[in-house]
Amino acid sequence: MKTAFPFPTSMVTDILTWTRTRILGGQDPKHGAQSNAVLEPILGGSITPDGIGAEAAFGLFTDTIVPSTRPFGHPTSLSFVASAPSQASLSFDAALGAAGIFAGNWDGGAGAIHAENQALDWLAELAGWDAQAGGVFVAGGTLGNLCALHAARDWKSRRCARPDRWAILCSAEAHSSIEAAASVMDVDVIPVAADATGRMNAQAARDAWQPNVFAIVANAGATNSGAVDDIQGLADLAEARDLWLHLDGAYGLAAIADPETRPIFDGIDRAHSLIVDPHKWLFAPYDSCALIYRNAADAANAHGQSAVYLDTVDKTHWNPSDYALHLTRRARGLPFWYSLATHGTQAYGDAIATTISIARDIAQGIERIEGLDLLLGPQLSVVLFRPSHMSEDAMVRWAEEHRRSGALLCLPTKWRGEMVFRLCIVNPETDAKTVLETLKTLT
Repeated sequence: MKTAFPFPTSMVTDILTWTRTRILGGQDPKHGAQSNAVLEPILGGSITPDGIGAEAAFGLFTDTIVPSTRPFGHPTSLSFVASAPSQASLSFDAALGAAGIFAGNWDGGAGAIHAENQALDWLAELAGWDAQAGGVFVAGGTLGNLCALHAARDWKSRRCARPDRWAILCSAEAHSSIEAAASVMDVDVIPVAADATGRMNAQAARDAWQPNVFAIVANAGATNSGAVDDIQGLADLAEARDLWLHLDGAYGLAAIADPETRPIFDGIDRAHSLIVDPHKWLFAPYDSCALIYRNAADAANAHGQSAVYLDTVDKTHWNPSDYALHLTRRARGLPFWYSLATHGTQAYGDAIATTISIARDIAQGIERIEGLDLLLGPQLSVVLFRPSHMSEDAMVRWAEEHRRSGALLCLPTKWRGEMVFRLCIVNPETDAKTVLETLKTLT
């Protein structure tokens, strides 16, 4: 039978061979973003009426597209919150794409959804939640926060009269996605000043509270500093004022898998919702955010959709479309599930503990290097420091030089109005000695 899209069998083999090599060999740390002026002469015009052919198109991918991306999965990539996907999760992600699973509802993706829910259940159990808990994997922390806050507003609206303007209470160190979610929802944000370590305490939140607040967002590992807010105290405030407590743990909440670090998150069992991104510190590929509600029914009340074309959907089983702002979705939680099922929860806890230990070793090493000032940390696995006698322009030039050489991706950020360097370790293969040798070139 003639196909609309003929494709050489040899190219299937070539693509799978490249994929295997990439998974086993890892990323090239010298890769990095190129300007549009560099990319346009090569990639421009690749879409044509007759097509350029499979081999030419794949050549653009391997020779131009991939080398023009930052290698966030490499052990020397320590800026932003990088990724460190296991070979198991990368391998399975390739298989998942080929499987073509629709996982928006039980009818389309029963097996996949059941498996995803095993991974969600593990996270919920770590939080101390019972069988009423549940959720869904969405594309990233921004969407996860938006969906949780939409559920929070719906929950609060069922319990009291609506004010003229709703508001969210959060730390001044909250992730930018909270402001973005508030903009989409057309609600106000009441920022609470954080302490010297970037932590929001309950008394400051209590002083900032206003009657139109429907939710508190607590940092469970702030992106810029690693700070974990006073979850227990904020839970007290939430209960006293009948507020929804949401934990933004996109980066840091993975640390609940390490028994020694778990007490930092005391009070998590009293939160109403949380997010954590497996593509950050749970060794999964992009893009995946675990959004979990302590009482999943509260989310279904807010997110469940109805339409005549959905009447045939099986409502007696778990439908991911009921727990976030989506209908169509891929089973993006499966690579995380596969790696977790393959290696076991103990291996995950050990790997996270290892990264925290690496962060401590790097922080201690920075303190020993004359000319470097350790400013903060490690908090979870984030370290902030600054060269004593280097201008901001020189810091930027140093960062770019070492990014391009592949030695280290360590970019500046701002802390208390000052340009500083920030390291965030999420890869258990990061070598502290190698990092410190590179940092010595700052002095």
